[in-house]
Amino acid sequence: MALGIRDINNSSLKYRKTSRSFKDISLTFAKNPVTNDILPVKNEDAIKKSVMNLVKTRIGERFFNDLLGTDLDNTLFELGSPALAANLESRIEVLLRNFESRIDNLKVEVTFEDDSHELYCKVEYDIVGLSAPLQEIEFILEPTRI
Repeated sequence: MALGIRDINNSSLKYRKTSRSFKDISLTFAKNPVTNDILPVKNEDAIKKSVMNLVKTRIGERFFNDLLGTDLDNTLFELGSPALAANLESRIEVLLRNFESRIDNLKVEVTFEDDSHELYCKVEYDIVGLSAPLQEIEFILEPTRI
């Protein structure tokens, strides 16, 4: 998380990164056997789950926010081309820059296999304010019926 600091001398804003931890609830709703609480997902895993949820969310799936989501599932039945891959890369990058403020230095790579309807996606990012190595998520989307 970046903090704005006002300098008295020249009144310009300077930003610094502060270290903090991130915690979300697990979407599996698994319980801790001792406390009966829902198990938390922490730091790198919490952000990784958030990125995956954002990328796999369809446009219009979340109420009152028509801009959130991608149309990856609709592109699985199209023929792969470099133009389509570049379009998907830019859409995923814009989505993550707008809706996931905990990541920085984002790189998205989308490729198609020839004569296949599989979509290979690779997302790399740094976590803001956390001293963690470069995070990388790779996944393959494929249609269930062709």
